[in-house]
Amino acid sequence: MTNIFDFSSLNVSWNEVVSATINTGFAVLVALVLHRVIFAVLKGIATKTSTTADTLLFDRLYQPMRWSFVAVTISLVAESTPLVEMVWDQIARFVVPALLGWVALSIVRAFAAALEIQAETHSDLAAARSRKTRVEILSRVAAFGIVFVTVGLMLLGIPQVRNIGVTLMASAGLAALAVGAAAQPALKSLISGLQMAISEPLRLGDLIVVDGHTGRVEEIRMSFVVMRIWDERAIIVPTSRFFDESFENWSRQSEKLTGPVFLHLDPATEVSPVRKEFIRFVEDHELWDGRTAKLLMTEAYPESIELRLAVSADTIGRLFALRCAVREHMIEWLRENMPDALIRHRLEVEATNPKAAQ
Repeated sequence: MTNIFDFSSLNVSWNEVVSATINTGFAVLVALVLHRVIFAVLKGIATKTSTTADTLLFDRLYQPMRWSFVAVTISLVAESTPLVEMVWDQIARFVVPALLGWVALSIVRAFAAALEIQAETHSDLAAARSRKTRVEILSRVAAFGIVFVTVGLMLLGIPQVRNIGVTLMASAGLAALAVGAAAQPALKSLISGLQMAISEPLRLGDLIVVDGHTGRVEEIRMSFVVMRIWDERAIIVPTSRFFDESFENWSRQSEKLTGPVFLHLDPATEVSPVRKEFIRFVEDHELWDGRTAKLLMTEAYPESIELRLAVSADTIGRLFALRCAVREHMIEWLRENMPDALIRHRLEVEATNPKAAQ
C-alpha cells in the first residue's frame, strides 16, 4: 500500500512546515470567528420571526457549518501553500463528502422537525396525524438516501476501492441478480414504507387492532411499525403486514366512535324502565358527546335477553371511560330498583335438601 502522505516529491524545509502550520491555524481561527458571528446574526433574526422553522434550521446547521467553514478556509490556504495542498487533497476526498452529507442530513431533519411542530398545532387531529406520518416516513427515506450516497462518495475516494469497483463491473449482471435476490426483503420494506406515506392506511397516534392486540401507533419505520398496547407493551408489526392482511383502524378519520355495553337480563324484565334510566344517566354524563344513546334488545334466549346499550364520545379514551361508567351504573341501578331482572343461577340448599337444614 502506498503512503497517503508522500513528502518525497517535495523538498520540504522546516520553515515551510512552520509557515504552513501557521497559515492553516490562522485560517481555522478566522473560520471559527466568522462562523460564530454569522450564526449569531442569523439566530438573532430568527428570534424575531413568528415561525420556528428558521430557528430549528440554524440550530441543526450550527455544528456541520462550523466544520464546513473550516474546510473552505483550508482549501483557500491550500491554493497558495503547496504543502497544505498536498495534505489537504488526500483528506478532502473523505472530508468534503462527509460534510456535504452532514449538512444535507441536518437540513432534512430541521425541516422535518419544523413540519411536525406545525402539524401538532393543526386543529384537525386526523390531518395532523396524516402530516406527521408523511413527514416522518419521507424524512427517513431522505436520510437513508443521503447516508448511502455520502458513504459511496467517501469509498470512491479510496483508490483501492475504486479499482475493485471497476473490476466488478465485468460481472455486474450476476452481481445484480445476487444482490437483487438478497435485498428482496429490504426492498419490499422500503416500498411498503413509501406506500405507507402515500396511501396512509394508518398514521402516528392511530388506534389499531392487529392480531387481537389493540394499541396506539407509536412509531412508523421503513420495515416495521411499533404499537403500544394498554399494559405498555410494545408490539412490533412488519410494515408489509398492513398491505398483505386486514387490520382495524379505529381512528382513521376521527376519534369519534360509538361503543356498546351489553346487559344479559332475565326474560321477564321490563325493558322500558331500563331504557329510561339509561337515557337519563347518559344525557347527564360529561363524557357523552350527544350523538348516540340507544338501548335495543338484540337477542332473546330461553333463559335470558341481551340488551345493547350504544353510547358515543368524541375520543376513544372518553368512550372507554363512558362505557365503563354506564356498565357500573346500570348494574347498581338494577340491583337496587329491579333486582328480579338480574339472572341468578344458585342452588337453594335449605329449600331442596331438608337434611342440610338439620
